[in-house]
Amino acid sequence: MTAHTSRDPLHGVTLEMQVNALVAHFGWNQLGKRITINCFNNDPSVKSSLKFLRRTPWARAQVEALYLEMLHDQAEPMPVSPWSTHRQQKG
Repeated sequence: MTAHTSRDPLHGVTLEMQVNALVAHFGWNQLGKRITINCFNNDPSVKSSLKFLRRTPWARAQVEALYLEMLHDQAEPMPVSPWSTHRQQKG
């Protein structure tokens, strides 16, 4: 029996994990500039941000979009096939 795999990149990633990753990557100041909501600019904390984001769908959508953008930017490029360099040397 095969395990179900989800194509959703946010599957299994909690909102708290997203906020912590964004803060670690950007910092509160830069995060507040990218997403202009008070909980990121005025006395920011993970707890207050989570409380606001859980009640505000548009803000949560912006956080999720920025998190996905960050993941995309951090994605490693596809490794080069060892066979492609071998073919070039032989030819």
